[in-house]
Amino acid sequence: MAGVEFTVTSNGTRHRLDILLAAHCPDITRSRIKKLIESGLVKVDGAVQLKPGATVQPGSLIELEVPEAEPAGAAAENIPLNILYEDSDLLVLDKQPHLVVHPAHGHGSGTLVNALLHHCRDLSGIGGVTRPGIVHRLDKGTSGIMVVAKNDSTHNGLAVQFKDHSIERSYLAAVRGAPRPEEGVIERPLGRHTRDRKKIAVREDGRRAVTRYRLIGRRGPISLVELHPATGRTHQLRVHLASIGHPILGDATYGGGVSSISPKDPRARTLMRALKRPALHAASLAFVHPATGSRMRFQAPPPADLRELFLWIEGRDDDPA
Repeated sequence: MAGVEFTVTSNGTRHRLDILLAAHCPDITRSRIKKLIESGLVKVDGAVQLKPGATVQPGSLIELEVPEAEPAGAAAENIPLNILYEDSDLLVLDKQPHLVVHPAHGHGSGTLVNALLHHCRDLSGIGGVTRPGIVHRLDKGTSGIMVVAKNDSTHNGLAVQFKDHSIERSYLAAVRGAPRPEEGVIERPLGRHTRDRKKIAVREDGRRAVTRYRLIGRRGPISLVELHPATGRTHQLRVHLASIGHPILGDATYGGGVSSISPKDPRARTLMRALKRPALHAASLAFVHPATGSRMRFQAPPPADLRELFLWIEGRDDDPA
């Protein structure tokens, strides 16, 4: 267990404990500092302080104990991964649809974390025993690009970029109808549904959520849109699109069931009947490598189930690509 010890400078100004610790420990996220304080691992002048927002006097001695990262609780499993890039600090992969990111109730195995533990033994511990290396996540049904941290320093560096929204992300989605105007911004706060805790809903008391969208193509009753989330709330894209009357196809949770949509083209009907998940794909991701400072950009084409549907919407269903 590592220790951090320092004395608050005597400049006459009082400070919040969590802010002081964040300033002295830049490699530890604010959320983890809060948990360390609440776990009784911080002392102020020799006494345990459990309140992150406690005011600290100048001249006070701050002591912090940082436990070693817990070993991952998930078991390593030999699950194939489509890795686009890998070095000693991170890896970027194209997640296949229907793969759960981390173990949870009902999904104790067969997850991306289980696959990662088999592929590389040096994942960061910040995510905890069930989420080692996981900086961000995609829903089970969503395919596309993810970045995974191999060490705590990289994890923190990426987490900061997600928090300040400097990471660039784009998604492709097939939706019911066509949004008007064809390009715009959806800014609606999101929070847990009041009756169904597994769902997210637009709520006045929710957290700020912003999504930029652009219509790419339309054919019959469905459209293809490009999405750029400026924030990263749970189910954000799915709920935002449903809230403006254009739910993602295949997303029965938020009104995107395909049974009520019947395109005249038999090819479209076949593609929609075969859709077993929300038609949502994380197409690109760009970020600054925390260790090298290099700007990195990755792209992944949609898998076969969505590629054929997207091509049909754009009128390119005879495209050999």
